[in-house]
Amino acid sequence: MGHHQGAPMPATLRHAFRAHAHPARSVPCPHEPCHARPHQACIVRVNGRLLKQLHPARIAAWARTTACCPTCAVEPGIPCHKEGIPLAGVHARRIQEAKVTLA
Repeated sequence: MGHHQGAPMPATLRHAFRAHAHPARSVPCPHEPCHARPHQACIVRVNGRLLKQLHPARIAAWARTTACCPTCAVEPGIPCHKEGIPLAGVHARRIQEAKVTLA
């Protein structure tokens, strides 16, 4: 017998279920080779295991799109830098700022 899928979950319920998830799950994971889609857990591709924690690169991507950086004074969407050289990640203060912005 085929799999029966019911009606889609209403957005209000979906939001309530995601409320306990880290807000960085709202962006895709840039970590090689994870590339989890938005709102999905990060995974280990070799065995398909779901991770309880997000990859640091995903948290950095979320902070980059969400908050200004108090350390290097860049706006959302602009990479953090040190003395004009772009950083691969973000400053720790930017992650803190993203959490405050979300609250």
